[in-house]
Amino acid sequence: MKNESIKIFQKKKAAILEKWLTLQLEEDGLREDLMSNADLRIQSEELLSSLIDNLSDSNIDQPQSSDFETVIEILSSISISRAKQGYTPRETGSFIYSLKEALLKTLSEEMKDPAALYKQSMTINKTMDSFAIATFETFIKGREEVILRQTDEITEISTPVIQVWDGIVALPIIGTLDSARTQVVMENLLQAIVETESRIAILDISGVPAVDSLVAQHLIKTVSATRLMGAECIISGIRPEIAQTVVHLGIDLSHIITKSTLESALKTSFAMLNLDVTKKQKPKTQHTIN
Repeated sequence: MKNESIKIFQKKKAAILEKWLTLQLEEDGLREDLMSNADLRIQSEELLSSLIDNLSDSNIDQPQSSDFETVIEILSSISISRAKQGYTPRETGSFIYSLKEALLKTLSEEMKDPAALYKQSMTINKTMDSFAIATFETFIKGREEVILRQTDEITEISTPVIQVWDGIVALPIIGTLDSARTQVVMENLLQAIVETESRIAILDISGVPAVDSLVAQHLIKTVSATRLMGAECIISGIRPEIAQTVVHLGIDLSHIITKSTLESALKTSFAMLNLDVTKKQKPKTQHTIN
């Protein structure tokens, strides 16, 4: 004999959907800017149909059952899309918890036996809470993917290699230089040296807040890699406080050309390439007398 709650859900499917939508639309955090009511209805109806269609006497209290694979897939898809759209964990969680509320309200309206109602309500609670956990787990994975992608994009944007002159490239570094970022800096710089056939690379650290022994080691590795490519490396942006820190830490940068400003590094680059850059004099304006 079919479980009573399953029969109720199948019979009251349309009513449950309306209850659920009403609960969602009454939420203070409803994001109408991210999803239309029509899309919300489609999304809700798909999940509810999959849940009710897959419920059976053998799995109603077994949320880990393979019978619910489609339900979990739908929940995962919704969670990931909401994570990418900018929904908060609370807003995503309320989606599944409001469904549980709609299911429990329907049971309380249809079941007259208090003992049976309590037993069925506990079963639905357990099943829906398990689905909620799955929703949160997938949401977190989605957010992690977004964060990793944004971090990679920011790293790429914050390490631009600029060809400032024929044979000279510059890479301004802004922010902290860690191991992961050093790898990106090195790859971008070496690639630019190959593409532009540059002989000199300038690393400008004016935007690096502080230089410690670890940052210095990263810079030294980048300089060494640059030299292996047949190019000379100049580090510019050495402020007085950075110079004092380097000396205090006993870091040896004597084998590296260092300059206080990018302008000074560029002048040194010109000299190393035997280039003479002069300012062109403006022609004198001739006045005619009528």
